[in-house]
Amino acid sequence: MTTGNASSTFGRLAAAALAAGIAYVPFAASADEVVNIYSYRQPALIKPALDAFTAETGIRTEILFLDKGLEDRILAEGSNSPADVILTVDIARLTNAKEKGVTQALDDETVNANLPAEYRDPEGHWFGITKRARVVYASKDRVGDEPMTYAELADPKWKGKICMRSGQHDYNLALFSAAIAHWGPEKAEEWMTGLKNNLARKPDGGDRPQAKAIMAGECDIALGNTYYVGLMQTNDKEPEEKEWANAIKVKFPTFENGGTHVNVSGAALAKNAPNRDNAVKLIQFLSGHEAQQIQAEQAFEYPVEPGLEPSPVVKAFGELNADTLPLAEIAKNRKEASEMVDRVGIDDGPAS
Repeated sequence: MTTGNASSTFGRLAAAALAAGIAYVPFAASADEVVNIYSYRQPALIKPALDAFTAETGIRTEILFLDKGLEDRILAEGSNSPADVILTVDIARLTNAKEKGVTQALDDETVNANLPAEYRDPEGHWFGITKRARVVYASKDRVGDEPMTYAELADPKWKGKICMRSGQHDYNLALFSAAIAHWGPEKAEEWMTGLKNNLARKPDGGDRPQAKAIMAGECDIALGNTYYVGLMQTNDKEPEEKEWANAIKVKFPTFENGGTHVNVSGAALAKNAPNRDNAVKLIQFLSGHEAQQIQAEQAFEYPVEPGLEPSPVVKAFGELNADTLPLAEIAKNRKEASEMVDRVGIDDGPAS
């Protein structure tokens, strides 16, 4: 990945980036051969697809990675922002970028043909390019193979047997938002109360530690994203995570329509993209067959393009029948879901 020679301006930007604790890669000045990416996604996860894009088009990619504040940075840069493309995960962050006014609409025939409508913003401000399912991690030893529904998570038979991360985390808020969309607020809150009562402990940690808790016998099932299972199964640097993954199996809960909730990683065209044509080419590429396959193999996510198979690791989890409820409809319930989490007291843990 090209970095070029930093000017004094780039030097100041780099110093500011380092002070803020973010990774900075200076942007090239030439407008006809570069696309500048502001990313919440780790560069290592997207580099293989970006390298393939450069090999095909000759257009370099330059990345500024941030773990927070991406939208505010673009707002502060204003019309002089070098950002061309925004890459991020989760419907909440995609819709937040749109709501903060740092994206622009893109109505592109290629992108629209590649990606089903339920994974695109109706107004063209963001595009889901890979998807992941919000599933149940279940103990191989203590839980059977029978089908499962999301509604069942509130069944008293699971009392004291469920682990999860914070209910206010984006991944859980998206699932709760989907529950509101499917059931309405009253039924969703009743269900959430049942889920809280079935918790084995106070919500804590990320998705992967929930698998560790299952292995330790602290709970029998947990909420988690599919791609974490692939990451654990292949983690040679931290082999203990392979043990966690080996203790669980993936179950695909469903709503009444037979679909499992999915979320996305996505791309958006930055509002003031100085290299707009190159940015559009990148989004077209990321929505296409080659990049979808690369991302599926690299990040253990599901391709959004219909008919493409996931990696063998992910395919071994079982069959995913993804919910077709548009993500834009789910995202409308996020504020209500967050307020419901506080009202029910999910993060306080099970009632005594």
